[in-house]
Amino acid sequence: MSGAFTTPRRLLLAGASALLVRPSLAQGRYPDRAIRVLVPWTPGGATDIQMRSLCEQAARRLGQPVIVENKPGASGTLGALHMAREARPDGYTLGQMPNGVFRMPAMQERPQWDPTRDFSWIIRLVGYMGGVVVRPDAPWRTMQELVAHARAHPGRLNYGTPGANTTDIQMTRLARLAGIDWQAVPFRGAAPNLQALLSGDIHFSAETSAWADMALEGRVRPLGVWMSERARRFPDVPTFREAGYDVLGESTYGIAGPRGMDPQVVRILHDAFREALFDPVHLATVARFDMPVRYLNTEDYATAAMMQNEEERRTVRELGLRLS
Repeated sequence: MSGAFTTPRRLLLAGASALLVRPSLAQGRYPDRAIRVLVPWTPGGATDIQMRSLCEQAARRLGQPVIVENKPGASGTLGALHMAREARPDGYTLGQMPNGVFRMPAMQERPQWDPTRDFSWIIRLVGYMGGVVVRPDAPWRTMQELVAHARAHPGRLNYGTPGANTTDIQMTRLARLAGIDWQAVPFRGAAPNLQALLSGDIHFSAETSAWADMALEGRVRPLGVWMSERARRFPDVPTFREAGYDVLGESTYGIAGPRGMDPQVVRILHDAFREALFDPVHLATVARFDMPVRYLNTEDYATAAMMQNEEERRTVRELGLRLS
């Protein structure tokens, strides 16, 4: 007799649970207020400018403001930390997801989040162009000259990065290949990194494409890029591989939210951000920084994220990267 009442009761509980995990749609049309997008870098860098352009176009599609909130520090992972620990999966808190989101947990004895289960992957967007730049009055005009100087003066050269365990990964690989010793100086984003270069506080910068406009203006001189091919606007700047160093530093990023987001909300966000990604205004922004479009839909991005997680774990083991 008791079994006869079990099934309806279970169905009722299951229905109630379904309502609890779908608050956005149960309470009205999504979105009905502003959406916050966490960008874990300082204002003014390539990622910040690109994301602001993207969010402006997405807001036109969503009918609500899409507000960028900068959370710099911790190698670009403070946004991911907030989403994993504090944010509700209601679609109103999202984040830009750089490589550090995968690399940081692999470096920690007790990871603060798990990239394979703590996020809802929404859309992959673009990739980075980046490389080494020096001041115009620097004595080095090629990567070979810089490497030769570093080899002759071990431990004497220092370079800036936008954060610990970011672009210093490429430079560590290069140092091992070339048998040199130089010191990384991490900053909280591209803007302070490049400012330190202009001020003469560091010898060179290993930075993403935030230096592109400065290079066109003659304020910095690029020596090499860690891409698979030369940047379109800098055809005279060789890749690291062309310079004789088998180092490739291409990376991509996208947008995710906290785990447990309603699939319908994810679909709405994906569609709006995809239209924004290919909007001519946004495409002009990424062209300004030579950032290639690397679009993936929600399902494919989730798969790529799992693969990237394994790749970053291998990198950490290979280079012996551990947080003290």
